[in-house]
Amino acid sequence: MTQPKFKVKRGDKVQVIAGKNKGQRGSVKKVFLDTGKVIVDNVNVVVRNVKPDYRHPEGSFKKELPIDISNVSLIDPSTDKPGKVGYKFEDGKKVRYFKKSGTIL
Repeated sequence: MTQPKFKVKRGDKVQVIAGKNKGQRGSVKKVFLDTGKVIVDNVNVVVRNVKPDYRHPEGSFKKELPIDISNVSLIDPSTDKPGKVGYKFEDGKKVRYFKKSGTIL
């Protein structure tokens, strides 16, 4: 079975469009193709309590949890708003573009 193709890649600027973190923005740190989830910088942050040791002397640390890929949308740099993305071929290369403004990623 083939992996599904997602339009979000590592380093993209995204906005959360659903869930408890709705409206927050950040860049994508990691994409999990098998589960369809992404980790976004400074979004969906939780505090994990652990026994204090040399790595965590205060006894806790902050961690970013994955968000479903359907709950994020790419931010169009020309309008600074989330938008839908499509694919097209330019000069023999497949590129992503925003459907509303036509801006190429």
